[in-house]
Amino acid sequence: MRVAFQGEIGAYSENAVYAYFGPTAEVKPCRYLSEVFRSVENGESDFGVVPVENSLEGSVNQTYDLFLTHDLKVCGEVIVKIVHCLIAHPGTKLEEIKTVYSHPQALAQCRLFLEKLNCKIIPVFDTAGSVKIIKDEGLRDAGAIASERAARIHGMSILAKDIGDSPNNYTRFFVLSKTDAPYTGKDKTSIIFSIKSFPGSLYKVLGEFALRNINLTKIESRPTKQTPWEYNFYLDFEGHRTEKHCQEALEAIKDKTNFVKILGSYKAASVENSNFRF
Repeated sequence: MRVAFQGEIGAYSENAVYAYFGPTAEVKPCRYLSEVFRSVENGESDFGVVPVENSLEGSVNQTYDLFLTHDLKVCGEVIVKIVHCLIAHPGTKLEEIKTVYSHPQALAQCRLFLEKLNCKIIPVFDTAGSVKIIKDEGLRDAGAIASERAARIHGMSILAKDIGDSPNNYTRFFVLSKTDAPYTGKDKTSIIFSIKSFPGSLYKVLGEFALRNINLTKIESRPTKQTPWEYNFYLDFEGHRTEKHCQEALEAIKDKTNFVKILGSYKAASVENSNFRF
């Protein structure tokens, strides 16, 4: 089993792969999220794991946008607790750090710590990749924000642990496949749709779920990028697309929308099972 993820070895996305598939999964690091989608689509990888939402910084918009241009399904989700560390070369002291590298979301999640450190901030494409940068380039006065595992992999030291602004930092990941998952009884379904332009159009779409007592767990809008001020909506709801009441709701919204794309149904993950360590 080969699973693609975005980032370097030691990235949180790689942790999500092992949390979902187990430690024997063969991983395929990719530089870009779009590369993960392509790897699954063209058969280079059996599955892909991509971040979709962080509990502090919100949605990963690029992931949502890629579902519009790739014909893949969501067959699972996994939630990973994020514990950020400030990492540097062995022997480097905290007061010697002049520059910090990391992914923009990680930098944002450690804003208070970085303000006190009063250093230069440089965003890069990946958390684990930032550790590799300071190691490979021999940057003795620089630090990287990444996981404890990333520090171990690259033989670097941890100057400070759990430096995030909030202890309730979790990232939700989607598992990509060419098919979605069968009914389990504890399922969620994700869809994309755009609405017709008339008063109450969104209300009427959402009302079809309320009429059938279907709980909506997330709704978010994203620009269509085709016409200014027109939006696609991303919706998660409890239930499997094959269940009768879910089928009825999905059928009922067809004439109230311009298009509906079912991303997939999958077993719902929980925060309680997110403290995976590898």
